[in-house]
Amino acid sequence: MTDQLAPPTVASGTTKPSLRTGPTLWVLLSAMFFAQFDFFVVNVAAPSLEEGIHAGPAALELVVGGYAFAYAAGMITGGRLGDKYGYRRLFVIGTIAFGITSLLCGLAQDPTQLTIARLAQGLAGSMMVPQVLATITAEFPDEKKPRAMAWYGAAAGLGSIAGQVLGGALIAADFAGLGWRNIFFINVPFCIVIAAAAMRVLPARTHTRKVGLDPVGAFGVALALALLLVPLTMGHTSNWPVWTWVSMAVAVPVAVVTVLWEKRIGRGGGDPVLVFPLFRTPSYRGGVIASIAFMVYFGSFMFTLTLLLQSGLHQGPFQAGLLFSPMGILFTATSMIGRKLTNRWGMGALSFCSGVIILGLVMLAVRLWMAGPDTGLPYIVLCLCLIGAGNGVVLPALFGAALMRVRPQDAGIASGILTTSQQFASAAGVAVIGAVFFAVAGNKPADADWAQAMGWSTVVSAVMVLVVMWMTWTFKKFAGTAQQSQNQSDATAAAAHV
Repeated sequence: MTDQLAPPTVASGTTKPSLRTGPTLWVLLSAMFFAQFDFFVVNVAAPSLEEGIHAGPAALELVVGGYAFAYAAGMITGGRLGDKYGYRRLFVIGTIAFGITSLLCGLAQDPTQLTIARLAQGLAGSMMVPQVLATITAEFPDEKKPRAMAWYGAAAGLGSIAGQVLGGALIAADFAGLGWRNIFFINVPFCIVIAAAAMRVLPARTHTRKVGLDPVGAFGVALALALLLVPLTMGHTSNWPVWTWVSMAVAVPVAVVTVLWEKRIGRGGGDPVLVFPLFRTPSYRGGVIASIAFMVYFGSFMFTLTLLLQSGLHQGPFQAGLLFSPMGILFTATSMIGRKLTNRWGMGALSFCSGVIILGLVMLAVRLWMAGPDTGLPYIVLCLCLIGAGNGVVLPALFGAALMRVRPQDAGIASGILTTSQQFASAAGVAVIGAVFFAVAGNKPADADWAQAMGWSTVVSAVMVLVVMWMTWTFKKFAGTAQQSQNQSDATAAAAHV
């Protein structure tokens, strides 16, 4: 079909040595799973942290937001370091560091120690995760990339949902009387196994092109993100004091100066951390924009739904987590068949599945408005099934669409920019759509209208998915143009042969 995504032409010109793609993929995806797991697991541990180490609301925001900030701020540099020193080396270093910092999180005795450990854990994740997509993009044969991207999307989604389900189960089980600490300790043995397996199965090759580092640009990106993420994360719990608005305002000139610096480095023949030529490719530009819209919706939806289930419908952490299970199962199932759907129906399948997500969100919003707290849990699960089924097709396709034309030597930085955009979008979605949620719910938990708040925030989420649907037409137009160019090239070659 003319609207199918064409395989990359730049990377396919080279023949890659034999690669054990199966074991390699499982090692890579295990790390991705735990990085996502640790982002969401703290949500269900919040009450235990309040009781165990006397973490107040501000401290809890820092524990959650600190990981998100460090993870997002270090992602681009982590991708560039992978391009420079090799994806396997950075993956192994990042995985070991993730295990060590997870141990430190579990050993923390007060909110300050836990916050510092979470910042370090986020930085470790930012070294580890960019190498996952980079290895797939640079090393996997073209015919195996779509399936690998499907599994990548499944691992990211399952890690997010497992943070809710398994996190609640670990806390409830209270192994060895360690309570919330188990959600961090469980990472340690797995990180050891993953790092050891990576040394055996991940390719050790590095690209011959020398890549320079840009510490000024890296600091500028991190500072701009900090000035935005910190107030977005903590603003709603502190009633948006003046410093939050000042911080966000200062982020704008910092970002402008950083962009000007990056362009100057690029014009001078250097290697900036922001590779602007990547955005000249319609598929990459459209994939980043669509991924941002998707993660604004997904991050905020998981956050607000957890509040509805626990605070509004009075479900315990474990019971609330179990309600996410059908969503996760369908996410996994559809992510596996999503490639076949897009192969047959092109971007029409992506548009249709975006519509399925919107249908589930609208059904949930309308029911919450009409029935309020009497909305039945089976109905909520039905809506979550529709949403999960659509997510499983859309999310992996966005990864594949964004990276399909990236050169192997730029795989690390391209993956870092894409993942940073998604991480920032998720944090911004929690803050912005979460602000809508709290504005409707009210400031007093006892009198809060949780159902109405969830209804309105769900509508905003549906608008974000509409943006994703609109961007699929960019992919369709690009793929059609690429196919037309390929047909013209084939015709020219045939004429020359005659």
